[in-house]
Amino acid sequence: MVVPTPRGEKNPLVLAAAAITGVDRVFTIGGAQAVAALAYGTQTIAQVDKIVGPGNAYVAEAKRRVFGTVGIDMVAGPSEVLIISDGSGHAEWVAMDLFAQAEHDELAQSILLCTDAAFIDAVHAAIDRLLPEMPRRETIAKSLASRGALIHVDSIEQACTLANRIAPEHLELALDHAEDWIDHIHHAGAIFVGHWAVEALGDYCAGPNHVLPTMRSARFSSPLGTYDFQKRTSIVQISQAGAQHLARTAAILADGEGLQAHARSARMRLLG
Repeated sequence: MVVPTPRGEKNPLVLAAAAITGVDRVFTIGGAQAVAALAYGTQTIAQVDKIVGPGNAYVAEAKRRVFGTVGIDMVAGPSEVLIISDGSGHAEWVAMDLFAQAEHDELAQSILLCTDAAFIDAVHAAIDRLLPEMPRRETIAKSLASRGALIHVDSIEQACTLANRIAPEHLELALDHAEDWIDHIHHAGAIFVGHWAVEALGDYCAGPNHVLPTMRSARFSSPLGTYDFQKRTSIVQISQAGAQHLARTAAILADGEGLQAHARSARMRLLG
């Protein structure tokens, strides 16, 4: 079932995406109210088991509040980009890549780590030159002022160490021979390799998925993937002989916790 758009016309892009992915129901809703509808159900929308996908601060808070009633992928924070540069690229490209994250909102984080001090100066000059022509320049300026940084590092190795500590959502390796440094990165939501692999392409049309961990959660979590729609069930099968050994252990531990019914339940399986 495809729910029509407000004008009564079916969205061809939604229909195409549904056909490709095998989706059989599409609802054209969004925002925190959509999260609530999916979590609790309505007259027209059945309750679901898991809610995933990106959204603004309201959507993130809504997902936080319904967690437990349904599963969620993550509570994402403001968007982040960290660019590692050796000065081999174009300063204007780097400046615009920083803008691309900063324009999301004032809390977005945009950081450049570079081994070339002269290139940092060139990026700074490009920021000053290009910012006035940006439609969202006020948001970009506030974001860069509060959470942006241009940092000179001694080496690419030091930059990788800092990147792993920051664990950014998006990491651009704006380097010559960028592929040589992939194995040095252990904590990042997505790694964009080389000068042509700009993060903005990942936002819209490149890469396996763009629902990525933020706020250093890349240290222990991964991008949204097919495994997020899988779950496991433990199956416990114990023989009579096995119960003779395990029941004694369980009973001793249960007695220690003061859970006598547990202990007695285990001991009832003992023979003799």
